[in-house]
Amino acid sequence: MTPTEWAIIALALIGAFFGGVASIGIVRLPDVYTRAHAASKSDTLGAVLAIGAAALAIQTDLATIKAVFLLVFMFLTNPTAAHAIARAAQDQGIEPWTTGDEEDKS
Repeated sequence: MTPTEWAIIALALIGAFFGGVASIGIVRLPDVYTRAHAASKSDTLGAVLAIGAAALAIQTDLATIKAVFLLVFMFLTNPTAAHAIARAAQDQGIEPWTTGDEEDKS
């Protein structure tokens, strides 16, 4: 295998790992604020790595340019969307989860 193929495999696997971490975070975390954090950080990194792997695999000029534009778009929109969701939750008066909330339920 060539070094490029190893890079493609590594990027795809690491991207899948971070996508899985984001999915688990969205399901397991207790409130909208922590879920937005998981979605914006891990999901963005996982998607960017996976798109980078696809750009390396295709290796045509047009596909690489499109992948770079998509990467820039994802870096701008994913965190912005998570911020907007968290801001809307705050405007609605949704309180963040705290460790005291766990003791109240017992």
